[in-house]
Amino acid sequence: MTSPNETRDWRKGYETDGYVVLEGLLSAAELSEVRDELARLLGEGPSGRNDFEGTRTQRVYTLVGRGKPFERLVEHPAILSMLDELLLPNYLLTASQAIAIAPDETPQPAHTDDSFYTIPRPRPAISVSTMWAIDDFTEENGATEMIAGSHRWSDDELLNMYVGDDTVTLAPRYQPQLRPLVMPAGSCAVFAGTLVHRGGQNRSGRVRTAVSNQYCEPWARPQENFFLSIPKNKVAQMSPRLQSMLGYSIHPPFMGQVTARHPLKVLDPGFKNPLDD
Repeated sequence: MTSPNETRDWRKGYETDGYVVLEGLLSAAELSEVRDELARLLGEGPSGRNDFEGTRTQRVYTLVGRGKPFERLVEHPAILSMLDELLLPNYLLTASQAIAIAPDETPQPAHTDDSFYTIPRPRPAISVSTMWAIDDFTEENGATEMIAGSHRWSDDELLNMYVGDDTVTLAPRYQPQLRPLVMPAGSCAVFAGTLVHRGGQNRSGRVRTAVSNQYCEPWARPQENFFLSIPKNKVAQMSPRLQSMLGYSIHPPFMGQVTARHPLKVLDPGFKNPLDD
């Protein structure tokens, strides 16, 4: 564990274990604001549709487009300072969601977050994930569980993690390697997209709430299509850095252009798409 004021080299822990935890990033007032907004959003949504989402877990997708408190989490300076070292310039936001694990939820299938980038392992992570503790993470309430060092596994080692041809059930010998991320509310875990992890079993009597934002290399396809999900008038009110992470940017020499124009131009009320009739 580390705090934002410590001089400990987070990079060493990240490269060794595949993750690092930063404590004390959110004040009590900031946590209260996020909780209030999440209570409203979670009150509107259903539970997950399968074992991966969690049938007793609520998820709110495209969270970054649902309020200023969530925008601030995406571009928190402590997180961006790390991402600036881990990813290429012009990196993108690939996913943004709230996760509320209710009592009696079962463990999520163990997985990695960038498995859909089918480049042979071992390899550098193409995405970096963050997990914000909006409630305290404990061993009892479904804290995210990690297998330290698994970000360096090969494809064969990753497949050997499962029972036979079943790519969901974790082999018994790997169960002891899972470490729960016990951390207080206001903390954030930053971990490689190649790291094996899962949402834990909630054996407590209370919901455990978190926010997960994921970022990817500027040349990779994001999981969420923010162009279609977030209205342009909302994007126009966001910070330039956040606009860039949502894809309103150019990765040299011209990845992301819109009919040979910079994508920011589409946010101008006077923009005329040459394809419109």
